[in-house]
Amino acid sequence: PSGPDPFLGVEVDGEFVGAISLTALSTLFAPPIVRPDDIGDLSEGYRAVFETLDNTLFTSMDRGELLAVSREIEDRAYRVGTGTLRASFQSLSAFEPQVEAYRRLGGETDLDVHVHGTADWDPPDLPGVTYHRDPTGTLERYWVLAFAEGPDSGQFSALVARQDGKQYGGFWTDDVEATREVLGTLA
Repeated sequence: PSGPDPFLGVEVDGEFVGAISLTALSTLFAPPIVRPDDIGDLSEGYRAVFETLDNTLFTSMDRGELLAVSREIEDRAYRVGTGTLRASFQSLSAFEPQVEAYRRLGGETDLDVHVHGTADWDPPDLPGVTYHRDPTGTLERYWVLAFAEGPDSGQFSALVARQDGKQYGGFWTDDVEATREVLGTLA
């Protein structure tokens, strides 16, 4: 009771670089999930946390948490306004509630937007949006988003989640090579 609030001690190569309160750490996972544009401006402790999270798989997330990460990737793509955004909605009918958001992404930017999903619904024609119907059902268990500002530079983000019941397991990353691999697999 007389000690400090719960915290996480951060070490890099065995040396203490900072501490982060668990309250502050939990806000990093609360929607909207916003990763700083330049982690170099953060303290060494926070920078170590973001660098670790960039390379960490999540073992269980629910739909709300995945939606928050997805919105951050879509918002990042919209703010940048150029590049490629690919999204798999498991089924095209799951895309229906997102039509207006993707109308904005495809119509108000120079993004090359691709929507993938099992062919169970005919989505409307949207400017700047190309649909890819998955006749095999391979994508039915996967929630995937990937954004690359350019082929060799700029911002990169990807989310890959496999559904298992009501939970999902997978990863999200800002790693250039991992994002390229996700984009290439969807293409």
